[in-house]
Amino acid sequence: MGTYNLGDQEIKNVVSGVLVVDKPIGLTSHDVVQIIRKGTNIRRAGHTGTLDPRASGVLVVLLGPAVRLSEYVSASDKRYQATIRLGATTDTYDAEGTITSESPVGDIDENHFNDILQQFVGEIQQTPPPYSAVKVKGRKAYELARKGENVELEPRTINVYSLEVLEWDPPEVVIDVYCSSGTYVRSLASDLGDTLGTGAHLIGLRRTKSGRFTLRDAVPLRGLRESFDLGNWYEHLIPAAEALADWPMVELNADEVELVRHGHRIPAIDQHDQMIRGISEQGDLVALLELVEDTMEWQPRKVFFQS
Repeated sequence: MGTYNLGDQEIKNVVSGVLVVDKPIGLTSHDVVQIIRKGTNIRRAGHTGTLDPRASGVLVVLLGPAVRLSEYVSASDKRYQATIRLGATTDTYDAEGTITSESPVGDIDENHFNDILQQFVGEIQQTPPPYSAVKVKGRKAYELARKGENVELEPRTINVYSLEVLEWDPPEVVIDVYCSSGTYVRSLASDLGDTLGTGAHLIGLRRTKSGRFTLRDAVPLRGLRESFDLGNWYEHLIPAAEALADWPMVELNADEVELVRHGHRIPAIDQHDQMIRGISEQGDLVALLELVEDTMEWQPRKVFFQS
């Protein structure tokens, strides 16, 4: 994985990339973005998937023109390490809420738990928690829920690719959750408890992967803050081209770069993918290209090249 190796002033002129942060518990995702804006002196920044203040782990922050990749990076799959407590439900589906019911866990063994757990693998319908940022009649659900109003949210289709028990120590269980974007692990914990008949809620959450970025790519926020003070934060910057590294790509020569950056189509030869990355010979992200099947040409959809 490459990094930019430029002087401080030069990096501010051309910066377009990704900072992968290991967010600590206690800060909102927006807090982290604000810290990065202040530390880099770059206003154009945004994260690609909210982590609750009580959750930690991988938070992907896009800087500069790379923020225009957000809709694609945000849609990437996620992976979590979730700690669930059996035997109690809460109104928020996590440990922040008020306990609404308690039941004995009884003699549930790990095999039975895992059998139930696997019922949630695949394409499933999931209703977001009432205490969530989902909009209801133009207002966030949690704002209504906090006022005691009854919040009814529509179920949505999500994909859960795999669920695995990591630690079995009832009433607490740690599971690995690999899922599509838009999955609420709190709802998963609550639904799991309902099916088990014991009730359950989420007491800990750590995101271990977001899209192609894992904790191995992430820099702890404390380390990032130190790098702001030292002026070498750009050493942690991952080039924008890496943000969608799992996408197919085509290398563009100098003439093709000029055509694409002005919005012109280029021929698509032996290509079957609908969307690809156009990369310059120097390895920079030039554009996202969409296949026009009628003419077998690449149409630039988002152009990132800077002269």
